[in-house]
Amino acid sequence: MKITPELYYTALTAAFTGIIWVPIILNRLVEMGPWKALTNPQPDVRPHADWAYRAASAHRNAIENLIVFAPLAIIVHVLESGSPLTAKAALIFFIARIAHALIYTFGIPLLRTIAFVIGFACQLILFARIIGVT
Repeated sequence: MKITPELYYTALTAAFTGIIWVPIILNRLVEMGPWKALTNPQPDVRPHADWAYRAASAHRNAIENLIVFAPLAIIVHVLESGSPLTAKAALIFFIARIAHALIYTFGIPLLRTIAFVIGFACQLILFARIIGVT
């Protein structure tokens, strides 16, 4: 079975979502020291660095959006209803999620919302394809 663009970009989005935590943990190691950071620190400990706090928020948002996007992409694949539009939507979703995480981490407010809305529109395109609107 050949991988469809919808599944391919879902896999890339999942992989990206899975690695967003690395800078957050590295910051925690620097701020708290290895022993304290690795001995189950309290989950509500806010990082001192604002960028790390925003990165953690971006990571949570990425997880929340992946939970919506992935089933839609998988359903498009299973139904064999992929189209050039759904393939493009999957690619744009992936790019939008990277942009959102970077923009959020660097604290650029308006662009963050635009990246989020673009990703949401891509989810709507997949949903519309599933229900036969496109």
